[in-house]
Amino acid sequence: QVQLAESGGGLVQAGDSLRLSCAASGGTFSIYAMAWFRQAPGKEREFVARISPSGHYIWYADSVKGRFTISRDNTYNMAYLQMDTLKSDDTAVYYCTADPRGSYDYPQYVTWGRGTQVTVSA
Repeated sequence: QVQLAESGGGLVQAGDSLRLSCAASGGTFSIYAMAWFRQAPGKEREFVARISPSGHYIWYADSVKGRFTISRDNTYNMAYLQMDTLKSDDTAVYYCTADPRGSYDYPQYVTWGRGTQVTVSA
């Protein structure tokens, strides 16, 4: 089963950009759909974006559509989340996760990273 490690979080100002990375190891990365979730203090974990194993199909939460871009590089076993025009509401711990056999409507996320903190100051 693949193991995941996020990086790239930090403290930025509203309007800035950040690029999160998710490094996968220990499995066949190209069979997994990858997704990003986030959890803000006092709130439940929420879906941010998902990309199919091939990268051909992508879904976004309405709250990030047009500002965030999910991508992947199956050669290097990496997934990314480019976050532009950040808002204070984007402050959260961001997690990447892998789904070997589910779908967008019926996901089966089997492994999660430990998360990376993103803090956006107003």
